[in-house]
Amino acid sequence: MKRIRSTDAVELENGDHCKLAGWLQEVRNLGGIAFLKVRDRYGVFQVVVLKKELGDDFDHIVNIPRESVITVEGKKQETDQTELGYEILPISIRIDSEAHKPLPLGVVDKVDAEMGTRFDNRFLDLRKEEKRTIFELRETLLRGLRDFFAKENFIEINTPKIAAAGAEGGATLFKVDYYGRDAYLAQSPQLYKQMLMGAGFERVYEIAPAYRAEDFDTIRHTSEFVSLDFEMSFIDSSEDVMDMTGRMVEHSLGYVVEHSSNMLEKLGVEIEIPKDPIKRIPHHECLEILEDLGKTWDEEPDVDTEGEKMLGLYVKENFDTEFFFITDFPSKLKQNTFYAMRKDDEPSLTTYFDLEYKGQELVSGGQREHRYEVLTGQMKDLGLELESFEHYLKSFKYGMPTHGGIGLGLDRFVQQMLDLENIREGILFPRDTSRLEP
Repeated sequence: MKRIRSTDAVELENGDHCKLAGWLQEVRNLGGIAFLKVRDRYGVFQVVVLKKELGDDFDHIVNIPRESVITVEGKKQETDQTELGYEILPISIRIDSEAHKPLPLGVVDKVDAEMGTRFDNRFLDLRKEEKRTIFELRETLLRGLRDFFAKENFIEINTPKIAAAGAEGGATLFKVDYYGRDAYLAQSPQLYKQMLMGAGFERVYEIAPAYRAEDFDTIRHTSEFVSLDFEMSFIDSSEDVMDMTGRMVEHSLGYVVEHSSNMLEKLGVEIEIPKDPIKRIPHHECLEILEDLGKTWDEEPDVDTEGEKMLGLYVKENFDTEFFFITDFPSKLKQNTFYAMRKDDEPSLTTYFDLEYKGQELVSGGQREHRYEVLTGQMKDLGLELESFEHYLKSFKYGMPTHGGIGLGLDRFVQQMLDLENIREGILFPRDTSRLEP
């Protein structure tokens, strides 16, 4: 007999035979009768064990350790005393894998363990329904994003994650030994996306790992993260990129609400779907708002982490939205982003923007510099050796269209969407300055 899911058994007739399997969650022994609660990915089903039917095997079964894997064959019996509306009267119970005792981490215990213990035993932590639900919603978000890009005629790409140079400077690069040569883990697919604009792909996107060797310990950063990037050609300005970004966020969040409302309800999360166009606030106006709110700076004014939170609350209170763009970033704040287009009429400003979501940066992007002479001039101003970017620059010599795009931290998107306290909660096996295992 083929094993079915716990929810499949709901559709069976009363008295039908079936085979189910899962993790033993709880045993309630009342002497002559015992109730076994067994959990699979889809729900918890109950097995009723009678001592008069099992004899000596009864004591063995009721002492199976919690979180052991068992397979049960038996007869479905409808009841209103269980969550799924049925229980199983067993014909046979097989122990597939007996769990060791004691468990290093409780799965259904109401008292949660510390984060370090949880991530040291992540496989057990992920057995918890609320933890697994996070990743089911993350997967739905990814489907929504891919659905959007397919509708907008983007090509999904896969670019190298081992590169000879970084997109944003060497200080935050992980160096690796590549057959005796220095190479680096990719911070971003930026240079490759732009090369593909020169190749005539016109619209591309990638969802892939990226790496930043930054020394931090925050609730919003990790050393390895999933980056969503898109690039598009023949744009008139950064407004085109912001419009595409707004529609992307609107579609993907709407997709999550449409397809996973029951999961959102389990986590007690309500999602705001932004309306196009998303509000734009120039960088200098953001500073003025923050100053009016009492914000002070020890160094040159900028929208730092505290400022982002203050602006998020201000926009929510005054415009009833969790989303807004910060536009017209000063060139001096984007110096390492050598490919950012400066405004021709005001070179002290770039065409770059950030999308803020619940007081945290979600997206950074804008129009790129497509003119070879201007681009190489900006690189020289930063002291970059053009020879190190030979293959990248070559794509600008033979016909490069106007183009722009964005980079979005998917893990941060999940964190903000689900109101997770720590970004690591939405990553299966996070990597940061102190964690390299499991």
